[in-house]
Amino acid sequence: MIDSRGITVEPMDEHNRRLVELVHPPDWKNPTPKSRYHLVVAGAGTAGLVAAAGAAGLGARVALIERHLMGGDCLNTGCVPSKAILRSARALGEFRDASRFGVNISGAVAADFPAVMDRMRRIRADISPADSAERFTRECGVEVFFGNARFTGPDAIDVDGTTLRFSRALIATGARAATLPIEGLESAGYLTNETVFSLTELPRRLAVIGGGPIGCELAQAFRAFGSEVTVIEAAGQILGREDPDAARILRARMTAEGVRFMLGAKLKGVRAESGQRVLTIETHGDTEAVATDEILLAVGRTPNVEGLGLEAAGVAFDPAKGVQVDDTLQTTNPRIFAAGDVCMAQKFTHAADFAARIVIQNALFSAGRFGRKKLSALTIPWCTYTHPEVAHVGLYEAEARARGIDFQTFVQEFAHVDRAITDGDTEGFVRILAQPRSGRILGATIVGRNAGDLISEITLAMTQGVTLGKIAHVIHPYPTQADAIRRLGDQFNRARVTPGLMRWMERYLRQRFR
Repeated sequence: MIDSRGITVEPMDEHNRRLVELVHPPDWKNPTPKSRYHLVVAGAGTAGLVAAAGAAGLGARVALIERHLMGGDCLNTGCVPSKAILRSARALGEFRDASRFGVNISGAVAADFPAVMDRMRRIRADISPADSAERFTRECGVEVFFGNARFTGPDAIDVDGTTLRFSRALIATGARAATLPIEGLESAGYLTNETVFSLTELPRRLAVIGGGPIGCELAQAFRAFGSEVTVIEAAGQILGREDPDAARILRARMTAEGVRFMLGAKLKGVRAESGQRVLTIETHGDTEAVATDEILLAVGRTPNVEGLGLEAAGVAFDPAKGVQVDDTLQTTNPRIFAAGDVCMAQKFTHAADFAARIVIQNALFSAGRFGRKKLSALTIPWCTYTHPEVAHVGLYEAEARARGIDFQTFVQEFAHVDRAITDGDTEGFVRILAQPRSGRILGATIVGRNAGDLISEITLAMTQGVTLGKIAHVIHPYPTQADAIRRLGDQFNRARVTPGLMRWMERYLRQRFR
């Protein structure tokens, strides 16, 4: 992809032309600016779009600036394209595994990789009208400017020579794929989530640098399509922030599918040789050369703070951590706020969405500190969309121990849940941490099919004060995977039956029915 008015998204087929026409129209003419806006938003990713539409819907004069493609990472290089190809990989796995369910499929089952990517591009284009310049202008009442945003003062921002003045501003410029200062890496060339979806041919061999969510999702998908995949991770486990048991289950599944893992590994250098890339990997003191056709770099995100003129606006920032904000998402300039990947540790679309809602309230509808909302008050779940999925919300056991919080852990294995057994999806578990007496839920991890959907029931319980014991009284349809959550409520209630209470009930029953 390239910046400015000559936007292209490779391959420039009918789907990508339709995408660009909607989210960065080549013939777009920026409007004549108002004398002053209530809110100017820099960046049209999730945080920027939610803030712009929400504020305009409440009567504010809003300008939205985007230098590249509206929709940001989520639409163009993240959630939408990745989940589209993950669905193709899952369909392929189901066909290959069909004999386990008594279904015989004659002939070879294989991925048509160009068709998979064509479907992904079509779906992305189909979804893009929701994030389009036309919709935000006509339906939402937002003035859309395409160009490079640069602050020129505490209440002014320049868009390619045009000055917009504001009462409040939001920095929502997102983040980009991080790189590594490894000898030979740049010259050898590599893919990131920003370029991997432009592939039209399946690489025979793929080396994935980084075993986090992006690395694991794409490693599993490309292995299903037929690539020989090696995941190289510096830490001792994949999904380093997750429950170790969850990471082990996923690693075992991916290993069985043919993905090779090199954990505790350091990438020492890369060289191009005879039409391939050769990676020098050091693992536990041993050095190995790994040959590959493509490298996918998935080692985190770097905030987009360069070229914004933040110094002129009095906004403090760190090139690695992003824009400095307080718990209300206000920067060191009281007029300017930030939200999303440019300033937040939790770089998820849904986190950016709800952070933007906080900014609308705090920037436009609060009086001083009165009426302000805090980022720390949000309960944010997340999910890695591998097979099985890994979802989490709240505290992990290690975090609870470190904080000195008293808790009990309740676990339900899917191997003992009837719906999981009938579906053949017995890998994984539901694990819930709760306070021993009250049953207040402190956190949960789910590993299994549709874990990302299941985690929402627990998130709702946490935010609305529904205890684990009360969940036991919520009737769940039988058979469902969600019944595993209800069973944990039963476990909690049984744990509260003390020996003394049991003796009292025994005496009561003997007296009543003698």
